[in-house]
Amino acid sequence: MTEGNFVDYIKVFASSGDGGSGSMHLHREKFITKGGPDGGDGGRGGHIIIRGNKSLWTLFHLKFRKHFRADPGGSGSKSRSTGHDGKDVYVDVPLGTIIRDADTNEILFEVTEEGQEIVMLRGGKGGLGNWHFKSSTNQTPRYSQPGMEGAEGWFLLELKLLADVGLVGFPNAGKSTLLSVITSAKPKIADYAFTTLKPNLGIVEYRNYKSFVMADIPGIIEGAAEGKGLGHRFLRHIERNSTLLFLIPADSDDINKEYNILLNELKTHNPELLDKTRLLAISKDDMLDDELRAEISKELPTEIPHIFFSSIAHTGLMELKDKLWQMLN
Repeated sequence: MTEGNFVDYIKVFASSGDGGSGSMHLHREKFITKGGPDGGDGGRGGHIIIRGNKSLWTLFHLKFRKHFRADPGGSGSKSRSTGHDGKDVYVDVPLGTIIRDADTNEILFEVTEEGQEIVMLRGGKGGLGNWHFKSSTNQTPRYSQPGMEGAEGWFLLELKLLADVGLVGFPNAGKSTLLSVITSAKPKIADYAFTTLKPNLGIVEYRNYKSFVMADIPGIIEGAAEGKGLGHRFLRHIERNSTLLFLIPADSDDINKEYNILLNELKTHNPELLDKTRLLAISKDDMLDDELRAEISKELPTEIPHIFFSSIAHTGLMELKDKLWQMLN
């Protein structure tokens, strides 16, 4: 899937169906010339229903279909027959999708489970037939209720990736390379910043046929929380990760400084991100000898565990998986 096919934010218009009108009918048949009222109720209008679908991982399928309209309910008829309900419209979305009101930006609900169904807009209620209005003083009511109108509005659909481990780091830190080595994902890799323009997901195979999901989030830069670089567009994907893996290369000028910048950007975006478990991974370990490794270890932050590895030399990868699995469980 190309960068252009990854859609994680979209605006849609939805309109539920109007309710059917109730029937104004008086019972007539042979030998019964003045039967009572028997007009049936109208059917309800169709709902607009959001449904979770684990087979989807992007909102691309909604890119060219942004209007959803449900059918109206059928009118009631004689013999107290109720009109048919309008056909519901289902909108499938990937797990991790948040639905907001486009006018107020208020979060209405979120979809996190396969098959989860949430009625985004209810269809209009059907009108009552005239038999409901019969009384001792009004035995032949010649009126019924019209159906209620459906609802409509604009909604924002926003995807936050569901993954166990989120890779956090500056552009060109080696996140895509790590993902390509320990999963079967094939992200774009090149020697320049912002190679990754969309999040990539990969399944990490672990011991005894166990596995967990890792997400490669596009690189963060200083000021990302204020919208610089790729800014808010991808910071939100980190919110659903259970564990954050901070990736900094061993040849960085100041590992401590880079880690603190990354941490500050997450804190500015959402302070709750600091409550997640964190691991600092120093890449390009193949460039280091024991003396350099010990020297770097002394300068690393003390409040976070760290590990050395190399995606190129394939060293420390099993230790990295072990540590992540331990943190996830």
